[in-house]
Amino acid sequence: MSKVYCFLADGSEEVEALSVVDILKRGKIDVELVSVMGRKEIISSHNIHIVTDKLIEEVNFDEADMIFLPGGIPGTPNLKANKLLCDNIIDFNNKDKRLAAVCAAPSIYGELGILKGKKATCYPGFEEKLEGAIYVSDRVVTDGNVTTSRGLGTSLELGFRLLEIFTSKEAAEEMKRKVQFIC
Repeated sequence: MSKVYCFLADGSEEVEALSVVDILKRGKIDVELVSVMGRKEIISSHNIHIVTDKLIEEVNFDEADMIFLPGGIPGTPNLKANKLLCDNIIDFNNKDKRLAAVCAAPSIYGELGILKGKKATCYPGFEEKLEGAIYVSDRVVTDGNVTTSRGLGTSLELGFRLLEIFTSKEAAEEMKRKVQFIC
């Protein structure tokens, strides 16, 4: 079974995180919420308290197939400030393991040099932080091992794309029907 770590910090956008996590879990992907804040409870960008499964210090990165970063402010800069997370993002990229991010969070990948020469998207206004990327305005973009998405309104589509990557196009289409994304 594939394993995804969804990293959260104070100020992370809760719907961007949980909509993707929900779709993946419905698709039988093992997803764990991980805090970078030194405590399991994080306070989202809209003051919602979320209890994570683990702290980053408890994570075995070798077990994961993907790192997923939701956006939100100040969630994105709070994620970027965590050296252990950033070091492992770089390691994942070097190993051609999957990375995904939505909204402002693709800027972390840009600032770490991971997007050079790759197509990527993000929330409008963060394009300049996609250092070296070929910016496209598509709702969800996959280029190689990196998948990026524009924001809260595209989060379900991001979840379906990631489900497709881990399973199949047919499984993703079936999930769209099951959750009434398409009828």
